Amino acid sequence: MKPQLYSYWRSSAAFRVRIALNLKGMDYEVIPVHLTKNGGEQMSEGYVNKNPNRLVPLLDDGKNSIHQSLAIIEYLEEIQAQPALLPSSPIDRAWVRSLAMDIAIDIHPISNLRVLRYLIKQVGANNEVKDAWYQHWIKIGLDSMEKQLSGDPRVGRFAFGDQPGLIDICLVPQVFNALSIKMDINPYPTLMKIFHECMKLPAFIDASWEKQIDAEGSNPSI
Repeated sequence: MKPQLYSYWRSSAAFRVRIALNLKGMDYEVIPVHLTKNGGEQMSEGYVNKNPNRLVPLLDDGKNSIHQSLAIIEYLEEIQAQPALLPSSPIDRAWVRSLAMDIAIDIHPISNLRVLRYLIKQVGANNEVKDAWYQHWIKIGLDSMEKQLSGDPRVGRFAFGDQPGLIDICLVPQVFNALSIKMDINPYPTLMKIFHECMKLPAFIDASWEKQIDAEGSNPSI
């Protein structure tokens, strides 16, 4: 049985895992979970029984299931070492993980769909306030990423050297989000250089929004 990836086309976390699977050259089946239709398919009893946290992605290989995108990616790295998504030295691995977490743990959770929905439905924010919230937190995160990566000798074509890895896997979906809300990307020349290098590769292209079987729109202008 192919591993099954429960995914939503615009989910940043699922996007990360799709990129990682593609970079590893692993065959997998996407099982769409629509996060907004009918109150959200992630809330259905069938899905909650699989993943009680009611989020995507979830990777199911028929014997085991794993949730949380970074945990899934680390698992893929452990079961198939090549091509490597993490550097070889402990300090470089720690640095790469720290920047990946800056995105996956600090930027993404406070600007994802369920948070924005709560702002509107429970807090009473209008769309203008919601959009301001979204851009505020993404800007803070990308400002930090640009400062950390610009001029760092470890940066090459990609965030670490000349092969794509974990930072790139996390960065590209976040840039998609920034582009989709028409953020000013001029302050981020280093990030955008890395982004455009990534988007030359089939692993990233095939993981992108418009390539998904459940896609409802197209990629933002890149």
